[in-house]
Amino acid sequence: MGLSEEMLKCGLDALAAREPGIARALAVAGYPEPRIRPRGYATLLRTIVGQQVSVAAAASVWAKLEALLGAGLLPENLLAADFDALRACGFSRQKQGYARSLCELVVNRELDLETLPEDDEEAIALLTRIKGIGRWSAEIYLLFAEGRPDIWPAGDLAVQAGLHRILGLAERPSERETRDLGEAWRPWRGAAAILTWHCYNNAAL
Repeated sequence: MGLSEEMLKCGLDALAAREPGIARALAVAGYPEPRIRPRGYATLLRTIVGQQVSVAAAASVWAKLEALLGAGLLPENLLAADFDALRACGFSRQKQGYARSLCELVVNRELDLETLPEDDEEAIALLTRIKGIGRWSAEIYLLFAEGRPDIWPAGDLAVQAGLHRILGLAERPSERETRDLGEAWRPWRGAAAILTWHCYNNAAL
């Protein structure tokens, strides 16, 4: 479960008290809506399905996979499925490889999504054992599905663009600069990230 509305507001209020740019952004753009996804295997599988395709295309593939494998796309069912049957659902060879990596880790109990390590970096390291799940995808999962308050996806271009507007920077910061800027916002960097997505295309800022 992602950051609740109450937690998000609490975090942003704490940040606004120390960062004038965030206070101004909240005054202009208002508070962002929470971004919440279910914890568990299905959310990571949806991440794989949705990579490099439109939202509509991902929804179509997901519906076809559910028709083939049953609601929830149980990992055991996906592992047992025929390659061509999955491909007929729009599931490419590469994505099938990623999905099988996820399913095998779950089925073999090498990845327990209910008891990920409390340390964020350790959790990211475990999630990125899944083929096709890089650091960004792991960070987004921990922020949206687990509600970890200090996740800071500094490599996200929209986070960088939002920071550019919020802080009134001369240009969009690099990943390294974004990571450095976020250090002052611990332990609420996750709330800051959600605000950057809310603000990155707001012309009033």
